Amino acid sequence: MKQHFTEWLPAIAKTAVARTAAVSRNRRAALSVAGVAVLGGLAVGPVAVAAPVTSGPHAGAKAAIDLATGTSTEAVQPAQTTGLDKVPTRADRPAEEKLVPHGVEGAQSRIPLDDAQLDNAKAIVEAAKETGVGERGAVIGVATSLQESKLYNLGHLGAYNDHDSEGLFQQRPSSGWGTSEQITDPEYSSKAFFNALKNVGGWQDLPLTTAAQTVQVSAYPYAYAQWEEQAADIVQQVW
Repeated sequence: MKQHFTEWLPAIAKTAVARTAAVSRNRRAALSVAGVAVLGGLAVGPVAVAAPVTSGPHAGAKAAIDLATGTSTEAVQPAQTTGLDKVPTRADRPAEEKLVPHGVEGAQSRIPLDDAQLDNAKAIVEAAKETGVGERGAVIGVATSLQESKLYNLGHLGAYNDHDSEGLFQQRPSSGWGTSEQITDPEYSSKAFFNALKNVGGWQDLPLTTAAQTVQVSAYPYAYAQWEEQAADIVQQVW
């Protein structure tokens, strides 16, 4: 976990980054939050840019950091907004048993979501479909990103960066996940995560935190489980 975050917390900002003409889908647009610490731990894997700051502090991001760092005891309850009110409910949404087949592990956390976080969640879900990991894989992916980056596509944070970790899953170029440009592409980083997940034997039947940790090799191996409930809600809404 980053140190001295109180020194740079006011610098939290967000910006949409315009992609080149070769990028055909809006979900590839990378969103960078400057000054947000890597709160989830290190991401290391077998495979698998920073953007300029254009706006001021974002209240949703600050609340997420407060919750993750323990500086605030206030949590978002299921009845409160998490941004999913912006997403139309589908009649064919996945059944609960496909999303959380083994039940959640331990106390659950929730954070409010803004448009950028929802867009990134949608990119993760779409990658889950394309890589064939299905609804359960999507829940594992969204929960992992909630822990690693709070669903923000983080560029390099300078002195506050956790080694060379970047993107939604805090993947590291030095560990073979791809280039900095690649791992800050939500589609690429999500597919890299899911392709690594598919190499985990019996991942479908593992507890979420075990499946995620096997891919991420985090310094905080038990932190992923707390996001399973909110991740399942997100996937159910945007699937």
